[in-house]
Amino acid sequence: MSLNRLNKLRRSLAFRLTLWYAVIFSVSSFLAFFFFYSLMIDALRSQVDEDLNRQLRAFSDIMQVDGLEGVRRVALQETRAGGESARLIRLLSRFGTEFSVSDRAYWRDIGVDSEAIRRLLVDGRPVFETIGVPDGGDSLRIIYGTIGPGIILQLGQSLTLQTRLVGAFQRLFGITMAVVIGLAAAIGWFLARRALSGVGGIAHTARRITRGDLAVRAPVSRRGDEIDQLAGNINHMLDRILDLITGIREMSDNIAHDLKSPITRIRGLAEVTLTTAEQRADYETMAASTIEECDRLLDMINTTLVISRTEAGVQALQWQRIDIAGLVQDAGRLFETSARDKDLHLSVTAGDPCCVINGDARMLQRMVANLLDNAIRYTPQGGQIDITVQPTPGGDVAVIFQDTGIGIRAADLPRIFERFFRCDPSRSASGTGLGLSLAQAVAMAHGGEITVQSEPGQGSTFQVLLPRNGDKIHNP
Repeated sequence: MSLNRLNKLRRSLAFRLTLWYAVIFSVSSFLAFFFFYSLMIDALRSQVDEDLNRQLRAFSDIMQVDGLEGVRRVALQETRAGGESARLIRLLSRFGTEFSVSDRAYWRDIGVDSEAIRRLLVDGRPVFETIGVPDGGDSLRIIYGTIGPGIILQLGQSLTLQTRLVGAFQRLFGITMAVVIGLAAAIGWFLARRALSGVGGIAHTARRITRGDLAVRAPVSRRGDEIDQLAGNINHMLDRILDLITGIREMSDNIAHDLKSPITRIRGLAEVTLTTAEQRADYETMAASTIEECDRLLDMINTTLVISRTEAGVQALQWQRIDIAGLVQDAGRLFETSARDKDLHLSVTAGDPCCVINGDARMLQRMVANLLDNAIRYTPQGGQIDITVQPTPGGDVAVIFQDTGIGIRAADLPRIFERFFRCDPSRSASGTGLGLSLAQAVAMAHGGEITVQSEPGQGSTFQVLLPRNGDKIHNP
């Protein structure tokens, strides 16, 4: 494996998770083994101490029955049966002076602990100690106890069997720990790779997106875990980003189209005037037309800015108590002449009691005017437009615009509130395609919403739902 690949592996999340898993699992296993090892050592020592205590009591009983000679006889039999190197039996005076030992040649280097003798004489209870046998022999567990007046028994038992058992356990422990660490690393690597398999797909998706492929999506498995949830959220985010980019492109195209027409007219008019005009009136006409087209452009740009600022929540609104029914009736009277010119019947019905809301009168007037102008523009001659203001059971106020116009196709309904969108593919109808966008932005700024129902050839119904007290104000 090359150095670069090794460094890349060491920096990977899978490697770090595997390392953590192996370390934690190994430490936990070591602590468990150490706990059992300590229990085993304590159990073995307790068993040896119990055996020594039992032998001490037995010698004490023999001392009482058969005296010192009986003790020496039994000691000789015990050492011969168990082996001189396996058992130490030594008789001492109360001053620690030896006067009998099971095997002087073998145990000559094992001395008498004067401190143990002192503790025994003070407490009267047996005293234990563990000493190492010189010349590399196994350890010896010794008990000091009184078996008669002024007679102390030093009884020792070799720990050869226990030492071998502990050694075997230690070797088994070492082998087991090596296997455990290897298995922990292998299992940790497998689990980390499996858990992070979805992350690799997401990373691959991100790399393709950075290269400009916005149509790619992160793979989602059927496990439904956190990785799948992350991939799903990323895919939803990508869908939203793609929609926004598509909308920006379409809006740019629409802006270019809507700017091109008045600029073309201004240039054409200026060119014709420069080549054909003979009187001052011709130039005045050109200037007036130029001003009119510039006003249209400025109105479109200002409306776009108002929509953006309102949707972003930075448009300053002048809040006050407004009679929305009176505001709609004023708008109806203002547009009555335009409706009469198209032979349209316009009616405004305000419900009782009077509907008062908290809002910005200027912005609400623009919303109502845009919706009313939209209804007049797309309702054929002789049609009907009805505006109704009424409270709702939920405590809000509904302003309903119903017309018998040309209607809206089902395919266009989801997009009618987009900026610069017009249902007329030829874009021959007048307008900038910003009226409904502004109306929706104003409604949302007041905590309300606009819904629409329409049937082609039968008309449309726009319903604006506004809260009375402004307690549902939209915060982007």
